[in-house]
Amino acid sequence: MKTYSALGLIETFGIVYILEAADAMCKAADVELAGFENVASGYISVLVRGDVGACKAAVEAGVRAVENMGSEVYSSVVIPSPHQDIEKIIARYSLENLDI
Repeated sequence: MKTYSALGLIETFGIVYILEAADAMCKAADVELAGFENVASGYISVLVRGDVGACKAAVEAGVRAVENMGSEVYSSVVIPSPHQDIEKIIARYSLENLDI
């Protein structure tokens, strides 16, 4: 059975806050920025991948960064061993699907 990286996710309101979170997450631990989702109402989520410890450290750093800016994190989670079918969802939000 294939081993999948852990996932770390943060959701907040506004692009400035999620960029700060993503920056802090990538600087705090050995994680890869996997993707993001911008919902029309302004809620934005960011996904990182790595080992469990790195994702936990990254999410903690991202949450702190948003809170230090005076905003609120609406949700955060680390999924240590996501089921292989989760890849179908992640693919939709992948940075590889962007035209940049």
